[in-house]
Amino acid sequence: MNLPRPYAQSKPITIETLDLAPPGPGEVLVRIGAAGLCHSDLSVINGNRPRPMPMALGHEAAGVVEQLGAGVSDLEVGDHVVMVFMPSCGHCIPCAEGRPALCEPGAAANGAGTLMGGAIRLHDHGHDVHHHLGVSAFADHAVVSRNSLVKIDKELPFVEAALFGCAVLTGVGAVVNTARLHTGATAVIIGLGGVGLAAVMGAHAAGASRIIAVDLSPEKLALAGEVGATHVVNARDPDAVEQVRALTNGGADYAFEFAGAVRALDNAVKMTRRGGTTVTAGLPPPDATLPVNVVQLVGEERSLKGSYIGTCVPVRDIPRFIELYRDGRLPVNKLLSARLKLEDINEAFDRLEDGSAVRQVVEF
Repeated sequence: MNLPRPYAQSKPITIETLDLAPPGPGEVLVRIGAAGLCHSDLSVINGNRPRPMPMALGHEAAGVVEQLGAGVSDLEVGDHVVMVFMPSCGHCIPCAEGRPALCEPGAAANGAGTLMGGAIRLHDHGHDVHHHLGVSAFADHAVVSRNSLVKIDKELPFVEAALFGCAVLTGVGAVVNTARLHTGATAVIIGLGGVGLAAVMGAHAAGASRIIAVDLSPEKLALAGEVGATHVVNARDPDAVEQVRALTNGGADYAFEFAGAVRALDNAVKMTRRGGTTVTAGLPPPDATLPVNVVQLVGEERSLKGSYIGTCVPVRDIPRFIELYRDGRLPVNKLLSARLKLEDINEAFDRLEDGSAVRQVVEF
């Protein structure tokens, strides 16, 4: 893919009519209601995350069950579902440990561009078209593994429900599951896309006493203040690290990096106090590395943790996060920058790449 910007002109995503096979055993046909645009889609377009081609993109979505494959007995036609971009088998060691985000067969299937069982249900004149993260939601229908779905209440609009499958799971989960942020703690959150802003909401809901949001965009910094940040710092400021350290009396208890850049992660480490925890859910290019001062890591008892899908158990956490939204404690609807038609998707990825949008959602 990896076509030059602007994508509105190079059009890395084309709208095609594909053959979609019916669901096989353990699979479900879903009519897509809405699908969000995420940096994980963008990383395939710009080449940062190599994937088998051709591929139908889209992984953050919600829709309606239309057909059940053999063996699927816990869903019904007409159920509303949120799609999860890491299917979990329930049997490998990580799944058995209660860590479905690290499912080994799920990771292998995602890397190969197949569904959980190894099948490909998308074809173009007899040729395989790979699934993106087991979902491929930039389409009116998708066949997915039952293990990629979480049933939700039918009252939640699809445009909002879609966000719970990636942005909310990853951002809120990084705070409450990966870091286990405690009430009264201080937090700094770097990178205010959909995931970072969801983390701001999560830190606020978890009772953080001071939440510092860091980004290049004044508009995103203003939005962070609306959803729970107590202070904001512009990442362009040469003394941004010093500002955060001053606001947190020497460093935050927890620092979160969602920008997907090594420099941002390095700053997150510098913004963390002695004995504190730095969490990253950003995904820079695969060859990116971070120099770590080992003496500081040991002598100051620091923790540096990765977070994938917010260390979530989706079947547990998505319903919980939806309830927090309904209670007004996670204002997820404020993440929505625009509602799109599918034919506008390339222009929308330009906006995502230049940082002028938070979460844009395609409605079907």
